[in-house]
Amino acid sequence: MAEGRSLPEVRALVGASHGITDLAHKLHFYDQWAPNYDQDVAALQYRAPRLAVDCLTQALPGPHHAALILDVACGTGLVAAELQAQGFRQLHGVDGSPGMLDQAQARGLYQCLSLCTLGQEPLPSTEGTFDAVLMVGALSDGQVPCSAIPELLRVTKPGGLVCLTTRTNPSNLRYKEALEATLDGLEQAGAWKRLEARTVDRWELATSELEVGPGTSDSDGFISGIIYLYRKQAAAQAEGRRPGPRPPAGF
Repeated sequence: MAEGRSLPEVRALVGASHGITDLAHKLHFYDQWAPNYDQDVAALQYRAPRLAVDCLTQALPGPHHAALILDVACGTGLVAAELQAQGFRQLHGVDGSPGMLDQAQARGLYQCLSLCTLGQEPLPSTEGTFDAVLMVGALSDGQVPCSAIPELLRVTKPGGLVCLTTRTNPSNLRYKEALEATLDGLEQAGAWKRLEARTVDRWELATSELEVGPGTSDSDGFISGIIYLYRKQAAAQAEGRRPGPRPPAGF
């Protein structure tokens, strides 16, 4: 195995990825990054897959081995590894990067993997298929647009769960604001109900001093993130729901 990158090299690489806002460029970047992705994000102490799966597991009744789960923007399969550790066995994954899907296939945890660029094409599943849908780490500029969120709902069973994450560091705040407007609009329309918006201070190591919160240093500082968990409403509930004000997200 080739020697891994140093932490400064990893931080520079990930910082560069955060700055790519063109989707085609971003997907090419991930194709090239795929063979080293796992060790690089481990160096950054990237915690989102475990935190998101923990949040989902607490809300999803068992038996977990029978639940059908969709991992959107699955990458190399880090979320699948956490799901398997919690007893989930029926896992499907989609991603827009062939290189990432190759790594996910090698992990051997998915029953089905599909190439799909969410935001440009629909998910390759029928309506109401999955007990839970997760999208971890792909909600930012140049990845999945906010306009694609209803597609996650479409493939979720009524009463099923949708778990999403995004970074709350300075460079992603504009996207987070647009995302929360989309999430809130769907809730006001009665499409789903928010169960949780869990803020996390230690999401991953910051890639530069510009991304570190007040009172921390660039050498040991972490950026923050947030996990959203929603339950899809049944059709009758959605039709009977009147839009109304709701409290802010909690960040």
